[in-house]
Amino acid sequence: MNETVDMSVDFAGLELANPVFTASGTCGYADELADFMDMNALGGFITKSITRKPRKGNPTPRIVETDSGMLNAIGWANIGLERFIEEKLGILGSMSAAVFVNVAGASIGDYVSVVERLAGEEAITGFELNVSCPNVGQGGISFGTDAGQVAKVTAAVKKVLDSRFRGNDKDGRKVLMVKLSPCVTDISVTARAAVEAGADALSLINTFTAMVIDIEEREPVLANRTGGLSGPAIKPIAVYLVNKVYNEVAKKNGIPILGMGGIKTASDAIEFVVAGASAVAIGTWNFVEPGCAVKIVEGIKKYCADHNIKEIKELVGALKAG
Repeated sequence: MNETVDMSVDFAGLELANPVFTASGTCGYADELADFMDMNALGGFITKSITRKPRKGNPTPRIVETDSGMLNAIGWANIGLERFIEEKLGILGSMSAAVFVNVAGASIGDYVSVVERLAGEEAITGFELNVSCPNVGQGGISFGTDAGQVAKVTAAVKKVLDSRFRGNDKDGRKVLMVKLSPCVTDISVTARAAVEAGADALSLINTFTAMVIDIEEREPVLANRTGGLSGPAIKPIAVYLVNKVYNEVAKKNGIPILGMGGIKTASDAIEFVVAGASAVAIGTWNFVEPGCAVKIVEGIKKYCADHNIKEIKELVGALKAG
């Protein structure tokens, strides 16, 4: 048995200590989970969505549990760009884990405005473009289900980043990651559009649009009517879609995938890596077990040691042909 395992990951040129992130929307701005685990033990952290202006989000109730998962219709509730800069950048700057800011907006200009303001901040490693949220009236999934719109918003943000970091000097260059919706006919089409428009990485999957009904009142439980389904219920679909995008888009283009969707154990995370994800993000299970991400890091390391795997990257896309 190999006792020494190299858990480091090259993620779009970033050297991560390990392949485990926390997913956007499940752990605020980092300080919320600090009492439960060492955030610096993670490979990366993704903030909740940040928009140009503060948002109250959708009316309540906006969260409901369901079998093996939950629905949320938060609606991008957040403190807005200015307060984020004033109150949260200092916290994020103290972290050794890679920090990605999840960016959302109702228009392409909204995405561009947020990235322009944050592109020069040393505390930030990269951006995750949220073009796939099903819980808002404008933006969100309306971008993510249209390959043309995915390409436009990706290209617009990429142009901002390229204009700031010209030439071969990579110091301070930010990684651009696009978060894909599963609510499409063929996720490889939107993945390809993002990559061709300049995405450095892809994250998938976001939640599925779903509904829970109160049969006594005969009305939806959520005030928004529908919400995004996440949690263990969606994991097998998420693993399949990661493998599909890896085989059809990411592998040939050298684009890393951040895989997510129902991960609660190290075994779950390893499934995503074998399917083609270079790294994974833990989301809904943070609400059940707030310190689970660090346990998953240790569990992956133990699996590799038990199977005489020297480097975690040996597992990426290691699925055997059927």
